[in-house]
Amino acid sequence: MIGYRARFTPRHLGPAAWNAILPAQGAATPLEGDATADFAVIGAGFAGLSAARRLTQLAPNARIAVLDAGRVAEGAAGRNSGFMIDLPHELTSEDYAGAGDDRAMIALNRLAQDFGRDAVADYGIDPAFFDPVGKVNGAVSETAHAHNKSYARHLASLGETSEILDAQAMQELTGSTHYRSGLYTPGTVMLQPAGYVRGLAEGLRRAGVAIHEQSPVTAIARQDDAWQVEAPNGRLSAGKVILTVNGHLESFGIARGRLMQVFLFATMTPELDVDMLGRLGGQPRWGVTPSDPMGTTMRRIDRAQGGNRIITRTCAVLRPGMAARQGDMTRAARVMQRKFDRRFPQLAGMRMEHAWAGHLCLSLNGVSVMREVEPGLYAGCVQNGLGTARGTLTGMAAAELACGETSAITRHFAAEAEPKRLPPQSFAEIGANAVLRWKEWRAGAE
Repeated sequence: MIGYRARFTPRHLGPAAWNAILPAQGAATPLEGDATADFAVIGAGFAGLSAARRLTQLAPNARIAVLDAGRVAEGAAGRNSGFMIDLPHELTSEDYAGAGDDRAMIALNRLAQDFGRDAVADYGIDPAFFDPVGKVNGAVSETAHAHNKSYARHLASLGETSEILDAQAMQELTGSTHYRSGLYTPGTVMLQPAGYVRGLAEGLRRAGVAIHEQSPVTAIARQDDAWQVEAPNGRLSAGKVILTVNGHLESFGIARGRLMQVFLFATMTPELDVDMLGRLGGQPRWGVTPSDPMGTTMRRIDRAQGGNRIITRTCAVLRPGMAARQGDMTRAARVMQRKFDRRFPQLAGMRMEHAWAGHLCLSLNGVSVMREVEPGLYAGCVQNGLGTARGTLTGMAAAELACGETSAITRHFAAEAEPKRLPPQSFAEIGANAVLRWKEWRAGAE
């Protein structure tokens, strides 16, 4: 018998703040007793829900079930920064420029955006949760400004538009005098990530997809002509299974020793009152990624997205055990408070309402794991820190693969190499964290 057993299930540090600022969800429907389906999707994040939606398009009469260890939007999908980026965004580079066929990747990212845009229309998702407003790469130092200019030249060579913003324009946008310049690119969709994935889940439920929350999958085994999916209080028999668990793929023993489990940290202010908004100035919605990939991401949202708030995100740590530590969170919160105060001295000292860790999974060579693992068992995992667009794509691709379909998306991932093997765990953790800390120091005020 072929089988896979999870060593542990997802463990999260801090609340999924994007979800916490939305109205409460209805009661969960865990998997209980025995059930059957044609397709079982494990994981209800961007990849899993995109896979389920793609299955409804390709196999409209199929019985589809989605299982998640927690609640929709409580995992990684409710812990990211909400940037669905169309352009090259290589986190290991100096200025985000990719090393491969950037035009092909841009086309794929825009397919993911189109897929999301159609879901918003089809499922009646609040448009404020899917806002095609673009984003800015913020620069503080001359070095970062040079990165922006280099990236702008790279985009121009691809036929892509961008606009350099001066310090005054950055202040008018953000209310902060911290930035020397910015590079605006119009194609990014700014998500309220929890609102978007909750809308996907609700639309899928109305389309007849069974979504079982609070149902951590502990084992998957092939028995006769079906896969048996085990959860604490039930078992699901499915002809085909799609794993969309990102880094937790390694927990099931797949790609073990080849995946880097990284955590980023974020804080969110309380809702800003009228006086605070007056002191802040700037526009009600914006998103700034740092020109140096190891710098600090900032976002401002408004009431339609969960309140007038500012989100700060920075600090990275590698933890092969797939769980961040409280000491990691304490240090990151201290760093983020300092970053916030420097950008917004008019609000300096404000106590953050939420602080949390978000789980990323990367491979050493930047590839995903989208393939048929065993007959009838598929993976759409390893997003390399680009969970909104790349997760959507790997979920779509895994669904297409499971249905015997071929597309530009499946061809792209099928052509990728296997993730490279990592050094021994102790060396990898010590070495990677030393490099991450050094890059964080080098990024400085960015």
